[in-house]
Amino acid sequence: MRIVPALVKKAKKGDGEAFVALVQQYEDVLYRIASRMLNNEEDVADAMQEAVLSAYERLHTLKNDAYFNTWICKILINQCNSVLNKHKNFSTIDIDVLPEQRYDDFQNLELEDALNSLTKDYKIAFILYYIVGLNTKEIGAFLKEPEGTIKSRLSRGKTLLRNHYYKGEGVFVHEN
Repeated sequence: MRIVPALVKKAKKGDGEAFVALVQQYEDVLYRIASRMLNNEEDVADAMQEAVLSAYERLHTLKNDAYFNTWICKILINQCNSVLNKHKNFSTIDIDVLPEQRYDDFQNLELEDALNSLTKDYKIAFILYYIVGLNTKEIGAFLKEPEGTIKSRLSRGKTLLRNHYYKGEGVFVHEN
């Protein structure tokens, strides 16, 4: 999905309708991110609402209009982390981490369980890479960690899933 630069410019000038149009373009992505990180729909709704409000209030801080998507996703992830810290919970990821792939119900539960067993660091890397669509360099900048660390987390996370849950079944081999 491409950002319409004119919408970002209008929103920055105070056009509320332009901002709403921008958020609506990314509503599904934002929901998927929040629902993977948080354990219940109430927390998801709260995090999304707070993130959108925060984005609206801080829109003037967006330096490059072309990165609106990445910017609002970062705000949402920070909000989700805040909710998790309040609850002292770990984040969750569900089956939709693998786009455009479908499994039967048993496999859905098995994969969801496997992904939920990963540490928070691995889960965040998976969400940012597979859901948000950031590359490893962008993830590193967002998390303030070296790109090599991010690549390592993605690789090790896949290896953990293969070795501990699928033992060579080839279920989780999606590469981008």
